[in-house]
Amino acid sequence: MPLLHPFPDALPRTDAFTRVVLATLEPMLDGGRWPLRRSLGEPVDVVAGFVTDGHDRLRAELVADHPDGTQTVLPMPLRYNDEYVAAFVPAELGIHTFRVRAWIDTLGTWAEQFRRRLDGGETDALLEAEMTDLAQTLRRWAKPAPKRAAAPLVAYADRLDAGDRDAAFEPELAALADRFDPRTGLIVSDPQPVEVDPRLATFAAWYEFFPRSAADPGPDGRPQPGTLDDAARRLARVRELGFDIVYLPPISPIGVQYRKGKDGALVAEADEPGSPWAIGGFLNDGAKGGHTDVADELGGLPAFERFVAEADRLGLKVALDIAFQASPDHPWVDEHPDWFRHRPDGTIRYAENPPKKYQDVYPFDFESNDWPALWTALKGVFEAWIARGVRVFRVDNPHTKPFAFWAWCLAELKREHPDLIFLAEAFSRPRIMEALAKIGFSNSYTYFTWRLSKQDLTEYATELWHGDKAEFFRPNFWPNTPDIFHQTLADGGRPLHIARFVLAATLSPVYGIYGPPYEHPEQTRKHATKEEYADNEKFEIRTWNWRDPSSLQPLMRRVNEVRRAEAALQQGRNLRFLDIANDNVIAYVKQDGASRVLVVVNLNPFGDAGGMLHFDPASVGLDAYAPFVAHDTLSGETYRWQGTEHVVHLTPGRPAHLFVLRQG
Repeated sequence: MPLLHPFPDALPRTDAFTRVVLATLEPMLDGGRWPLRRSLGEPVDVVAGFVTDGHDRLRAELVADHPDGTQTVLPMPLRYNDEYVAAFVPAELGIHTFRVRAWIDTLGTWAEQFRRRLDGGETDALLEAEMTDLAQTLRRWAKPAPKRAAAPLVAYADRLDAGDRDAAFEPELAALADRFDPRTGLIVSDPQPVEVDPRLATFAAWYEFFPRSAADPGPDGRPQPGTLDDAARRLARVRELGFDIVYLPPISPIGVQYRKGKDGALVAEADEPGSPWAIGGFLNDGAKGGHTDVADELGGLPAFERFVAEADRLGLKVALDIAFQASPDHPWVDEHPDWFRHRPDGTIRYAENPPKKYQDVYPFDFESNDWPALWTALKGVFEAWIARGVRVFRVDNPHTKPFAFWAWCLAELKREHPDLIFLAEAFSRPRIMEALAKIGFSNSYTYFTWRLSKQDLTEYATELWHGDKAEFFRPNFWPNTPDIFHQTLADGGRPLHIARFVLAATLSPVYGIYGPPYEHPEQTRKHATKEEYADNEKFEIRTWNWRDPSSLQPLMRRVNEVRRAEAALQQGRNLRFLDIANDNVIAYVKQDGASRVLVVVNLNPFGDAGGMLHFDPASVGLDAYAPFVAHDTLSGETYRWQGTEHVVHLTPGRPAHLFVLRQG
């Protein structure tokens, strides 16, 4: 905690307390227990509430200490209401810290009060006495300094004694005060940590697909098993669509025992591939492979290395799914049986989330007697993939593992590799998701999938980007995942797929999609009893038209182009909702300098919607009395607007406007 009290509990001596008090400090997370989160180039805006008794003026500074050992010291000018402000922009990955400090501004206080005396018609005698007082102060400052260095101070003191009133207000004296003022009453806050992540942690588009579904169909049109080499041939298209991160479900060998069949059936047919999240199975040489192995049917480790090399060539980052659980065929089941929980009869307890049962998965026992070895081995899983060029990880169900493990594991990994990014797949309660963000996860899945109405979206986005949560919680908006296909998205078809995509990509600077089924809404259907896709790729191989002109691929490409071109869409804190008297239409604006984007979306996929949009162009720096241009980057149409009221109309066939605004 920063020092909020001016002196210790004991009765202070005159040299043991300060008249300066730090009343407030922002931003700060849990009193400095956890670091604030920023990315490279994202400013840290600091506001310190310093006060003192009486009418003395204060000087304040912001001191930022960087991971490379350098330090930045910035003045904190007074804004209003005793608030002193400054900002620093971190230019290095890792943990930065900042402190604020303040002291009595002796020269500034004297100068302000002297001007008041002049304006109040004080007598020359009293004015001369005040000048003598300042001269004595300057000589006290000069006394401990080397004679040559202190000579300018003494010269100013002599001028004051000689009655030179102008001397007190010369910039050179202010500069000398900065150097020699002993900083009476100095108070310094405790250091506040700031973790700085790569830019992709705050601005990125994720694309998920299954490598085993990346092959072209066979001559009979039936799906054929794909490999990582097939998946590598799809990367150029993913990059053309404007995505930054390609995310793969687990690629390790899949267990045979209790393998799940189509749509999660408890018994798999002989040719069914099983769930990639049942990690651990047999390799071609008969040995068992685990979390750091690549399934032979995907091409093994050489194919993965080729996949990463192709992604690097295209400027894509590869994200791997890390699921800390094991199939009954995982080598650790035999080698470390004490890493798992057992029933009274000695059998290992499989994973359960009643009434759901996962017979193909064993959870680890993080509190086993051999927990240090288990924790080290799990950290080693990350280290193995890091050594193979992976820097981004999607972590499966982190909220079902001890927070203490994640706090330790992530801190250790980031200490060595500060460029890592971790996405928490934790569709859980708010405090749990927030805790995971505080202990080190870079991004988090959110409730966006279930925020459907205008009111829900407005309230949720406001909570995420205009409250304390914005200091540490980075939302990653996904309209779908292999586990989640909302009924409204299934019912709303293509119009709602378009609307939800535009919302995800423009409300949040970080978003993702489970790609192929989202691109082809006409080719997907919802499971009859589950909130997920029927014929789910989690349990079977699918085939997709990877260059289908009737798909949503052109929309995705265009939206991602606009995201890259418009700085306004590359952050969340600038989000501002607009008034339009229609519950089926949501509108919002974002601005960053000359980049101005206005988004209007029809939330009703079954009918037209529109209304009078209230938008003041002056709120984004446009001339309030001159015409301005609203260019719809989705349709290519351009509108010439003026004033604060504008009519918009949307249809299911055209459910969104993505306007770029400019004067003209």
